[in-house]
Amino acid sequence: MDAYAGRMESVIDRAFAAALYTEGDAGLDTGASLLAAAPEADAELARRGEESVRRAWERGWLPADVVRLVRRDLDEHAAGLAAGLIASEVRRYDELPPRWRSQLDELPAVPPPGRPDRFSYASALLALHRLLLNLPVIEPVGPPPGAARDVLHRPPVAGEPRMLTRIRALLAKAEATGYPEEAEALTTKAQELMARHSIDEALLAARTHGDRTPGACRIGVDAPYETAKAILLDAVASANRCRAVWNSDLGFTTVVGFEADLEAVELLHTSLLVQGTAAMTRAEAGQRAGGRKRTKTFRQSFLMAYAQRLGSRLADGTARATAEAENDTAAGTALLPVLAARDLAVTETADQMFPRTTTTRVRGATDLDGWTHGTAAADRARMGGDAPGIRG
Repeated sequence: MDAYAGRMESVIDRAFAAALYTEGDAGLDTGASLLAAAPEADAELARRGEESVRRAWERGWLPADVVRLVRRDLDEHAAGLAAGLIASEVRRYDELPPRWRSQLDELPAVPPPGRPDRFSYASALLALHRLLLNLPVIEPVGPPPGAARDVLHRPPVAGEPRMLTRIRALLAKAEATGYPEEAEALTTKAQELMARHSIDEALLAARTHGDRTPGACRIGVDAPYETAKAILLDAVASANRCRAVWNSDLGFTTVVGFEADLEAVELLHTSLLVQGTAAMTRAEAGQRAGGRKRTKTFRQSFLMAYAQRLGSRLADGTARATAEAENDTAAGTALLPVLAARDLAVTETADQMFPRTTTTRVRGATDLDGWTHGTAAADRARMGGDAPGIRG
């Protein structure tokens, strides 16, 4: 190592010693002052940042997980810095695991180096490094980058991209229309496609002795009202024959299930959350127009009722869809054993991933108007009384 490189590493080592292993802003200020005076150390600093990101993958984190936590615990500027480190680090790999490409496509914009000024830039980078250093080990939900080719690649289900594109289009129209009847028809159709696609995938896997190992994905559960959002996600996961485990400290839920069912959970949960938020906003506007102020308790009660009511309706829809599929001559009596085997596989996988889960007491709703409006919104949430509900 030449003397120049040694000096750069020495500057970074001293900055890290001051900032990363202490709490509060004093250490960050000391480290940032050192780095601000040494712009020639930026290349080595970026290399160490990529190493920190690489260690995050080894601890079970995915790109979206890292960015979500950085955004929550720091700010949007730091999330952009994290995105830059992630984008640089993943260039090392010829191939990436499933789900990574879409997560990388959704990374936030990377701020220019040295902006808004050298000291602020260095301070933000050090805060990011400190957060990455303290990331805990979490349950992996897929292979890390650089895994063997046969691990990274699973054969796609026939017709899957076209089916998912159609489902997304139907749900997008349901969210955008201002006519409840039209939205209900659109979302009901999307539900039917999800249910049919999932059943077909299960039967195909049984006939061909295909993949019988469930996977997992993580879905962010952001404040505010994260408890109600986690309950809604749990209801959607259960209706799709998946298991959901909420990590309230880190702000995400891990959903365990087969791939087609995981996709259904992600799509339906996102759509129902959009619909519920829009309905809550309209209900609040109506209350204010009547001269009554609405508060946080109204919104919390609204979303709790919305989640609970939808959970009941989804469970009813699952039972109807299973009964109809069982009577289908194409499926016959083979369907129920296939679904039972998949349910068992999901349960065993979830128990292996999370051998020690705990239950949480949910704070009750305290605003009657919010509860009433939330229940009504769930009944209008495009679930179609005579149509089969979502299931996996």
